[in-house]
Amino acid sequence: MWTCKNLWKKLAPLARSSSTLCRQNARGVLFNNERRLPLVPQAHMSSGTPGGGGDNNLYYLLVGATCVGGGFYAYRTIKGDKERYQERINEIASRPNKVVPEQPITEAPGEQAAETPQEIAPVTEDAPVETPEVTPIVEEVSPEVAAVEQEDPPTTPEAEIATESVVEPAPEESVGMPDADPVVKSEAALVARSVSEEAVEQPSAPALIEPSVEPSPVEVTEEPPAPVEPTPVAGSLPAETAEPQTTTESAAEPATVAPAEVPAPTPVEFPSHAPYLLIGGGTASFAAARSIRARDPGARVLIITDEPDLPYMRPPLSKELWFSDDPSVVDTLRFKQWNGKERSIYFQPPSFYVSPQDLEKVENGGVAVLTGKKVVHMDVRGNKVTLSDDTEISYDKCLIATGGIPRNLQVIERAGEEVTKRTTLFRKVEDFKALDKVSRDTKSITIIGGGFLGSELACALGRRSADSDLEVIQMFPEKGNMGKVLPEYLSNWTTAKVKSEGVAVITEALVKAVSFKDGKVEIKLKDGRVVKTDHIVAAVGLEPSVELAKSAGLEVDSDFGGFRVNAELQARSNIWVAGDAACFYDIRLGRRRVEHHDHAVVSGRLAGENMTGANKPYWHQSMFWSDLGPDVGYEAIGIVDSSLPTVGVFAKATAKDTPKAATEKSGTGIRSESETEGTANSPVASSTPEPPPVPEQKDNYGKGVIFYLRDKVVVGIILWNVFNRMPVARKIIKDGEEHADLNEVAKLFNIHDD
Repeated sequence: MWTCKNLWKKLAPLARSSSTLCRQNARGVLFNNERRLPLVPQAHMSSGTPGGGGDNNLYYLLVGATCVGGGFYAYRTIKGDKERYQERINEIASRPNKVVPEQPITEAPGEQAAETPQEIAPVTEDAPVETPEVTPIVEEVSPEVAAVEQEDPPTTPEAEIATESVVEPAPEESVGMPDADPVVKSEAALVARSVSEEAVEQPSAPALIEPSVEPSPVEVTEEPPAPVEPTPVAGSLPAETAEPQTTTESAAEPATVAPAEVPAPTPVEFPSHAPYLLIGGGTASFAAARSIRARDPGARVLIITDEPDLPYMRPPLSKELWFSDDPSVVDTLRFKQWNGKERSIYFQPPSFYVSPQDLEKVENGGVAVLTGKKVVHMDVRGNKVTLSDDTEISYDKCLIATGGIPRNLQVIERAGEEVTKRTTLFRKVEDFKALDKVSRDTKSITIIGGGFLGSELACALGRRSADSDLEVIQMFPEKGNMGKVLPEYLSNWTTAKVKSEGVAVITEALVKAVSFKDGKVEIKLKDGRVVKTDHIVAAVGLEPSVELAKSAGLEVDSDFGGFRVNAELQARSNIWVAGDAACFYDIRLGRRRVEHHDHAVVSGRLAGENMTGANKPYWHQSMFWSDLGPDVGYEAIGIVDSSLPTVGVFAKATAKDTPKAATEKSGTGIRSESETEGTANSPVASSTPEPPPVPEQKDNYGKGVIFYLRDKVVVGIILWNVFNRMPVARKIIKDGEEHADLNEVAKLFNIHDD
């Protein structure tokens, strides 16, 4: 390389001078002729006279020789490196392998040789380990080893593992070498190795360990526990975790012990995948399941509920169950309807459902209910949910019908533990059972709330107080019962009805503080009044359960609460919402959220149909009803708000105009089930416009129709002791027309017929 460098230093000046002279000649020609050089070169790179090319040829020759020399030098260098590398590899490969010296076995009584888990390869039935005959090898065992085995046979799980132990493998430098010599083992080590392999291959034949030596009685002494955990019973573990082990009894009595049984796998409590997954075990979920099965007879539906009960209807919990004469109604949850017929609150008996573990095996599909489990997380992209015990279940289509959670007053939540445990938030079966027990064991119950639930419970408990010393108090901030729903005159009449049931009603009551003093719950009102009671029932509304919205990325309505859904009750791809938790768009009344039984039935049914591909919009106007005992009841539809203008048309009631008589005629106690979508005639408006009549303030409103108006259009209707006429009311709201005379419209409900 240095030679080439020196040669270049000598030739560089000559090359530079030739190039410089060539550039000067070209520049001179350009200036003299004042024009560009022609494309054909006329100046030659030469320092001599024009036409001579000897110097240029010498320049090209020297440059070419330099390139050839550099390439030859690089070739020789690379070739030499490869030769030195190969020589190094050959030298390493020719080194002799190290032989590990023999290590004798130094086992003492009660001690065991260390064994690494990598030394024994797992044995399967497809590839059994071939081991040498044990009997001839055992005969060659040294007397010392045999004496040790006779003195201290394995009597504990730790000693069992010692029986299967082998000598520790060679150091790391000899493990894995391709040409390494095998590790030399002692004769006793080979015996232990063969015995352990035989024990692993045939756990049910422990007689091969010591066939020719009768074990002598051994005194069991306590030894410090070994680092390896004791072998658990195989039957208590799944098949994949329970490993067969040689027991002490089988080693001591090989001729009488039967082969060990193969542990049965732990049964799966629920499937890992459900084509139709319904979250929530209420009315909406059951209605959806029934609708899915109707359109897809082979569908496999899994309902997950955090309650311990199968799907049931909630209305009887605050109505008929309280009027039953059967003392075992709390256990049977069967009741007599107003028509005298008996039924259960459960939609179907347990035999209707399939067990969750058999859902994937049933030939024609079915509905399974997983009780006592709560869904805490939803992976929308992965189409799976996570339960409270970290179990994951995947789905194809999912329905969220989580319902709602009863609200509580903040003053009660801040009152402390003594007040909290004496407060009932009424919603579930367990709440009914708890309140039933409280009503029999205490002397005073105060119901806070004047809505549907509070008024129903007040009437039910008031009726029970007639046969006991129970004091029932109801308080609410309005001027009368259901003051947010009924017009004032009808609310006042309802309050008088509740008082007649034996309830002490406190109106315009705003709770300021709650405390526990002298064994009583003390309720202080803002106007200074104080109420002392033994138990509180908070019936102040329902909060929609939207805990899954965050993990699922679903939108929650800021005004009404609940999951926002489209007209098909769909929140996201493959996710639908029904029941109390759904905030839907009403084509007539705008966006709404309804908390009633009929809405749960209809929305659940429609969601189930859409989950099977129906793609139907939700145009149904759901209804609701409430009963203040067997004599007073009403059905409502649309927006019923006492702040809206109302027009009431009433008539004289007869014995047939009661909830009891209505259910006797229809044969059912759940009036939404008795609804018929018959054709309703459109009302005919009067030709002479008249102002809406003002109802007379009478002492008794037997039966009638209350119209709720917004911009002179009927948006809500209450049928007061008028039953089975809901299709007519739904038709009026659907038409959305302005009516000049509502007296004529009221005639469509036959309120004047005897």
